[in-house]
Amino acid sequence: MSTVRAINLVLPETEVYLAGSGIDGQLVLNLRSTLVDPIVKVELVGRGYLRWFEEENPEWDYEKSTACTNQAVYVSKTQNFRIEDGWLDPGVHTFDFHFNFPPSIPSTFNSKIGCISYFVQGTCCSGQVVLAKEERCLLLQGINSACFAFLFNLSMQAPLVVEAKKDIVYFCCFRRGSVILRISLEKNIFCPGETIVFMTDIANRTCKYVRKLIFALNCIVLYRGFSSRGEPCSLEDQSEVTRLESQTDTAPFETMRVTSALVLPKPMPVTSTVIENKIMAFRYELVGTSSLPCTMSTIMARVPIIIAATLKHFSVEQKTMTLHENEGDISKGVSLHRDNSEADPGAMASRSTE
Repeated sequence: MSTVRAINLVLPETEVYLAGSGIDGQLVLNLRSTLVDPIVKVELVGRGYLRWFEEENPEWDYEKSTACTNQAVYVSKTQNFRIEDGWLDPGVHTFDFHFNFPPSIPSTFNSKIGCISYFVQGTCCSGQVVLAKEERCLLLQGINSACFAFLFNLSMQAPLVVEAKKDIVYFCCFRRGSVILRISLEKNIFCPGETIVFMTDIANRTCKYVRKLIFALNCIVLYRGFSSRGEPCSLEDQSEVTRLESQTDTAPFETMRVTSALVLPKPMPVTSTVIENKIMAFRYELVGTSSLPCTMSTIMARVPIIIAATLKHFSVEQKTMTLHENEGDISKGVSLHRDNSEADPGAMASRSTE
């Protein structure tokens, strides 16, 4: 029977921690009997890891793949507790700890290729024998550098308009037409947890209805690793962060304006480079897509989106949340009308016909 009855980590009720902030907690140790020469410690660890397979030579008659891997350590801190008299009596013992997160570490991230994770681990040992251990995972939101924060404040209100046009031929080449898709944003820099509000104008210059618009925020990740022979390799992968489908039913030779909103999750990686994150880089695109009538093709408009986070933004957000809680008002803003009842719960849309 182990000397340690139970070991528990007590952490504050914080959903997402911010890079550059701190974490306070307690390690609670419950002993059945006296423990001599104990080693009690708490560790804060943050690391990234990636792995994918690549075909060595496509021209070979047989398939042979090699693994590309890489890893990085973003934070590794240990707090050892001094035990007076060299033993602990039976009963409950509480140890307070505090860690500061480095300001330059990236956000928590997970995909089929790579991950960035953070955790706190409490351990009780006797000599070289581990008697009890508990681990608690943490969600962390990375922030941008001070230089980027300055540019963030300057360009946050810059509007952005992207237009795409597609000429189509249908009815066995007897009819011609076109569809124009224009996406407008008041700004293209957003913070995790914020709502992206944008307007879409769709001009239908065909004799058929344009039934549906699909919007998606895509995260494009560039992974950098090394093969088993030590050669550098890279891979770009894309995943969908959030999605919205809107029924437009744009009539022939009419133009319709659709106002939509996508709610960003939190935490999420900020737009960054490989130099900043060591093994992976992140960028984002808002993509609007619509299937063209009587054809197999689609029209697509891509809008570059920058995800940024600063200490100033989150301090203001925290004060706002506290104020709302004190007033008994947990409203997050103006509610927009939803066109599609089956759309994603985090997405909203409204429309008007011009």
